[in-house]
Amino acid sequence: MTAAPADFARARSEFLSIDTPRVEDGAAIWRIARDSEVLDLNSSYSYLLWCRDFAATSAVARGEDGEPIAFVTGYIRPDRPETLVVWQVAVDRAHRGKGLAATLLDALTARVAAERGLSCVETTITPDNTASDRLFTSYAQRHDVALEQEVLFDGGLFPEGTTHLPEVLYRIGPFAT
Repeated sequence: MTAAPADFARARSEFLSIDTPRVEDGAAIWRIARDSEVLDLNSSYSYLLWCRDFAATSAVARGEDGEPIAFVTGYIRPDRPETLVVWQVAVDRAHRGKGLAATLLDALTARVAAERGLSCVETTITPDNTASDRLFTSYAQRHDVALEQEVLFDGGLFPEGTTHLPEVLYRIGPFAT
């Protein structure tokens, strides 16, 4: 599984590079998540930890000044070591609408596949998040793999009760090895 060369060429024309996050990127990633106005915002501390402990399964896109302009965070499921769970994807407002999230997701999954093998990608999306639905649906189509959906966590399980929408699991794969 690899991202198409055209994806990387397009990506390079929009920003400087894609690489793994560093601890120093935690604050910028937190700000991008906060400013998305869609993601559940975690503590700033958790983004610092994410950049330290899950850098190998996460990616950032950097602008010309080297600062993160987009990110995708993920982790390997302990009980399914060939499954990458994508936790969050966000693009700075000034860089949206250019296909950066898709390019970043392709780059991350290509890296994880090359380094450790990858049979499946999972994420959860609330029913009102059409941008994420489009991102992951098009990802499955681009890679010509199945996409299954099922409610993973009913909204009533969250402390907010009925104000939290259900989290729908998107299971994408299996990928050809």
